[in-house]
Amino acid sequence: MQDTRALALSFEVSGLPPVKTEALSIFAAGHRQATRVRTLLQAACTAAQRTGWTPLAGPVEVDLTLRCPPGHRTSDASTLLGGVCAVLQDKKRVSTIGLAHLGVLVDVALWSDDRQIRRLSYAEEPAEDFSYLVRVAAVPTMV
Repeated sequence: MQDTRALALSFEVSGLPPVKTEALSIFAAGHRQATRVRTLLQAACTAAQRTGWTPLAGPVEVDLTLRCPPGHRTSDASTLLGGVCAVLQDKKRVSTIGLAHLGVLVDVALWSDDRQIRRLSYAEEPAEDFSYLVRVAAVPTMV
């Protein structure tokens, strides 16, 4: 039987992505990134439900395209990628803090663990308002 799960998922998010810049978890209740985390989780949830996406268990690639007014980027690429990847992996496996404040969004995961990431890409595009595009795809396994 053929596996009919989606092997790539892309979705747009308004605003800025969450950034990972400190030891304090971005999932902590009341963290200054909380609104960005929830916005990303909601967009990922909507896209996953629309396509029937199930979390990938094998190697993945993650592409992040930030759209922003020229000269107004707020963080460096590594903290933007770190924040997005932390939010989109299975949070229940890695978090030792309470996640009840996320409600049903705690279950949103596009892959299991960041150790699955084999390729990362980051790009910027000029735009009038901040937004970003996330693309997650399965990486074909080589035999």
